[in-house]
Amino acid sequence: MNENGTLHESNGRYALRFERTFLHNPEDVFDVITNASYFSQWYPFATGEMDVRLGGHIAFDDGEGTTYKGTITKLEKPYLFGFREVDDLINISLQEEDKGCRMIFTHTFNDDSWAVNTAAGWHRCLDVLVQIVNGEPIKWSDNSAKLRDIYSKAFNREH
Repeated sequence: MNENGTLHESNGRYALRFERTFLHNPEDVFDVITNASYFSQWYPFATGEMDVRLGGHIAFDDGEGTTYKGTITKLEKPYLFGFREVDDLINISLQEEDKGCRMIFTHTFNDDSWAVNTAAGWHRCLDVLVQIVNGEPIKWSDNSAKLRDIYSKAFNREH
């Protein structure tokens, strides 16, 4: 399976879409995704403060003095988790498959000038999420430049 993200345009907005496959059932993967301490290990700027309910908040801190809250917009255990982070939407859906589940991660945003860097960043974050779900030690690969090259070619953009 190709783990690279794809870029889509819809109604003047853009969406990055990634897929990952797990040898775990949706319930187990959903529990990891919605666990605040795990979430803060793979999701950028997450602080570990998360009120997991529809309309609940997720706290973020960019490390440069800006704090903000995301709002949970979709929550259907164990298949759907979505939230709004400022003007961006994040949707994570899980679909049962023969030996586990498929996760579809979609980030919808307005400014496509950041698409290459954002795709490279999500690719790395989702690699770490896979490690967490699989119970492996977290290892951030030093592959940002390589991923930016891959995505700038895939999206036909400079980075």
